[in-house]
Amino acid sequence: MSLMINGKLRDEDWLEAETEAGEFVRQDSQFRHWVTPDGSPGPSGEGGFAAEPGRYHLYVSWACPWAHRTLIFRQLKGLEDLISVSVVNPFMHEPGWTFEPHPGSTPDHLHGVRYMHELYSRADPQYTGIVTVPVLWDKQRDTIVNNESAEIIRMFNSAFEAHTQRHQDYYPEALRGQIDEVNERIYERLNNGVYRCGFATTQAAYERAYEDLFETLDWLEDRLSRQRYLVGGQLTEADWRLFTTLVRFDAVYYSHFKCNQRRLMDYPKLWAYTRELYQMEGIAQTVHLEQIKTHYYGSHAQLNPSGIVPRGPELDFRAPHDREGLN
Repeated sequence: MSLMINGKLRDEDWLEAETEAGEFVRQDSQFRHWVTPDGSPGPSGEGGFAAEPGRYHLYVSWACPWAHRTLIFRQLKGLEDLISVSVVNPFMHEPGWTFEPHPGSTPDHLHGVRYMHELYSRADPQYTGIVTVPVLWDKQRDTIVNNESAEIIRMFNSAFEAHTQRHQDYYPEALRGQIDEVNERIYERLNNGVYRCGFATTQAAYERAYEDLFETLDWLEDRLSRQRYLVGGQLTEADWRLFTTLVRFDAVYYSHFKCNQRRLMDYPKLWAYTRELYQMEGIAQTVHLEQIKTHYYGSHAQLNPSGIVPRGPELDFRAPHDREGLN
């Protein structure tokens, strides 16, 4: 990633902007407009972006768990022909995400820029903040609609129903309270918790994050020993938000981010649950472990100065999961 102030790229380390008293504190996303079926205001009160086939473009990294969420929902909801995609290079050095050639990545299909930060300044010449993916871009207005993954997946879940044949609701109204409660606990302690471990700069901050992380994994192992999915006996967005962290855990977070009390494979129920989700139609094609490992081990010089990318571990996501008998 990279840091911009008043539309200008800065030399300061982006991580310093997200560190307070030794703790990693993720900044809020700043583009928060909504795509809705008819362009009416969304939950945040922002509106004016109607769901239209071919109007929107998604900028992602295969490596990024937040971007991965949006790719999964694009697949689950059958939006591949409606929303086009550009994929950044997995290496993230100065000046942040790039579109330089790399196997599995693409050029910027819309504007042909070299750097992701050029798109942010195109959308807002005075932008101040971190340059991140995913980004949902409106081709019609030539601007960023939203760069918050949690909101993009909800748009994909509901806004394009008139244009897709896949109508499963992953945020059903009757379960929203439970989904939000589970999401909140998992986000702070696990989704973001692995980063709080990896980017901590004091022992105390690291240990607080580490305790939160493994307490949450223990809680999830118990919960998923008694039920097939996280909420309501059905797949919801909570499962997919969790999946993108779990699928990276043994390959990256366990070693690179010092989350090494136990591997995911040491949690029988969680490991089987991860395999079940991976094996669902279309999901495996959104998981690119080589890009994931290349990004993390090759981009964080403060954690891995050599830049060596480990060859392992061996992970068989296609092994039988045997979870069909759970409700």
